[in-house]
Amino acid sequence: MNRRPWALGLVVTFVFLFLYAPIGWLGLASFNSSRSLSKISGLSTRWYAELFDDVRVLESLQLTLQLALVSAVISTVIGTLAAFGLRRAFPGRALWTVLLSLPLVVPEVVMGVAMLGFFVKLAGIPLGFGALLFAHVAFSLSFVVVVVRSRVSGMDVRMEEAAADLGASPFVAFRTVTLPLVAPAVVAGAAFAFLLSFDDVVISSYLTGVGSTTLPVFVYAQASKRGISPEIVALSTLMVAATAVLLITGVVIASWRARKAGSAARLV
Repeated sequence: MNRRPWALGLVVTFVFLFLYAPIGWLGLASFNSSRSLSKISGLSTRWYAELFDDVRVLESLQLTLQLALVSAVISTVIGTLAAFGLRRAFPGRALWTVLLSLPLVVPEVVMGVAMLGFFVKLAGIPLGFGALLFAHVAFSLSFVVVVVRSRVSGMDVRMEEAAADLGASPFVAFRTVTLPLVAPAVVAGAAFAFLLSFDDVVISSYLTGVGSTTLPVFVYAQASKRGISPEIVALSTLMVAATAVLLITGVVIASWRARKAGSAARLV
């Protein structure tokens, strides 16, 4: 590679083409004037207009956003508290850690069948938003615990002890010292929970009821019945664009905070 630097550039170019060429073609096909996805016959915004006129898509998107937001908030709160609880040694901590990690490796089909049998048959929760919410919190919780716990375990406890020595109450020490230190991990866990809930297809397909179809389940059902329609392609392009905007915004904010922290360190 040192004697042939062009080879490394060629490999990198191939990797990026392999990853982003299908997404780029998807965005271009969303502006195709015809229904064909293999041949561009002209440019038009027709499919975007039809997409925003489709009430079913808008209702599914609204339900999915509500479900993802509520499940992310609940998972983040419970998962953060669980991560702090697992921080201290107590009998059975290893067992609880293993149990919290099981949803990370259990196949989604198994979890979907298990949750369908438990929530609907045993708990009596009808299919719909309630069952979906319980299920999404159940499989998102483990990811939040893992992310937050990795930050909590590496946190210096002397910071909290110093706050207590200076007269801070446990709540004040948590609010002013502990929470700012673990805030990036909490935000990352919340983002994981939101994305997992928003993108879930397998588990949601088992618990979807009448009038409570999430957007991924709706897209999958439409694609399996009628094939990939131009409206679905336009919707996918908008989702990719929104994800890219959020990612770029996060990178810009992280860079700004890093520069701000560096400037403060130089002043000190």
